[in-house]
Amino acid sequence: MQEITYPHEAHPTAGTTVEVAPGVRWLTMPMGGGSLSHINLYLLEDDDGWWVVDTGLALQSVHDLWHEIFAKELGGKPVRGVICTHFHPDHTGQAGMITDHFRCNFYMTRGEYYQARAFSGGPGSSHSSWRGLEFYKRAGMPDDYVEQLQSLWQHRSKDGMSMQEMPSGFVALRHGDELTIGGRTWRVAVGRGHSPEHACLYCAELRVLLSGDQILPVITSNVSVHPTEPESNPLNLWMKSCDAFLRTPDDTLILPAHNLPFYGVRTRLRDLMDHHEDRMLAIEEACVTPQTAKDLLPVLFSRKLDPRQMMMALGEAIAHLHLLMHRNRIERRLGEDGRYRFRSIDPKLSRRSHPHAGPSAEPQLV
Repeated sequence: MQEITYPHEAHPTAGTTVEVAPGVRWLTMPMGGGSLSHINLYLLEDDDGWWVVDTGLALQSVHDLWHEIFAKELGGKPVRGVICTHFHPDHTGQAGMITDHFRCNFYMTRGEYYQARAFSGGPGSSHSSWRGLEFYKRAGMPDDYVEQLQSLWQHRSKDGMSMQEMPSGFVALRHGDELTIGGRTWRVAVGRGHSPEHACLYCAELRVLLSGDQILPVITSNVSVHPTEPESNPLNLWMKSCDAFLRTPDDTLILPAHNLPFYGVRTRLRDLMDHHEDRMLAIEEACVTPQTAKDLLPVLFSRKLDPRQMMMALGEAIAHLHLLMHRNRIERRLGEDGRYRFRSIDPKLSRRSHPHAGPSAEPQLV
C-alpha cells in the first residue's frame, strides 16, 4: 500500500483558492475556535458556473470571505449548485446564504438533510430532556452534568456551532448517483457512522475523492452515540464504511474537510480501523472489572476534558462499547443506582492481549 504523502505543504490563504486538479479548486474558511482552526471547502467548475462542496460555519467572517470568493475567484460565473457532505454546522452553516444568493439547488442525502432540519433552529433538546438526563446518568455522569451541557448549548451559537436553518428544499443524493460537472462524472459514495448518510464524491477520470469528514489524514472522525438514538451502533457502520472505501484506488488524491489533501487512502483506512480495534481491546481489558462509560474515558483519552470534549468522549466510549456488545465481547447491566456497567465476557481475551498505542489526547470536534 502507498505511504501517506501530502502534495501541498500549506492551506490556501483566506479568500483565495488553489487548483488541486483540473476544474477542482480548494479553499479554507475559519472555524469558531477549539482544536480546529479551519475547514477545507471545494469548488467544482462546470461549463456555465461552479458547484460548491460544503460551506463553512454560520459566522460573519465566513459570510464575508465567501463574498470575496464570489467576486475574485469565480471568473464572473455563478454558483449552479451547493452540495453538503453531511449535516454538521461547519459544513452547512452558509448553505442557505449561498443558495439564496444564487437561487441555485441544494444537494444532500436524505438522511443528512432531515437530520439537519431536526436540529436546525435549536440546541437539540434531547440533551436536556429526561432522555438526556437518563442517557448521561446511565453513562455514569454526575447529576449536574446536564446543567453544564445546557450552559454549553446556550453559548455554542457564538462560535457558529449551532445548527442554522436549512434551505427549504433539496435534491436528494443517493449512493451510486452520478453528477456530470464540467464534462466529468462524479459518483456519490455514502459513508456512515460519523453521520447518518455522509456523501463523498469520487471522480475516476481525475482520481480524486472529496471525502468530507469520512476520511481524514491526521485526526480521527468523531463516531459517537447520542441521546437522540441511545441504542445505535455507529462504530459498526463506520468500520463497514472504511472497509468499503478500501476499494478506492491507492493513487487517488483525497480531499478531506480537515488537514491537508493526501495520497495513501488505503494505508490511512487501515490505520484508522486498527486504531479503533486497539481501543476496543483496551476497553475489554479494563472491563474485566465492571466499568461505566465514564470510568473508561482515561482508557481512551489522556487529557482533562472540558464539558464539550466530555460529551464527545462519552459518545465515542459508548460507540466502542456498543460494537463490543454486538460482537458478544462485552455485556451490559443496569445497576440499582441507574448506571450501566460493562463487563468483558470473552474467555479468549487473554490470548488477544497485546501492548496498546495508549489513549488519544482528546476527541476532535469534526
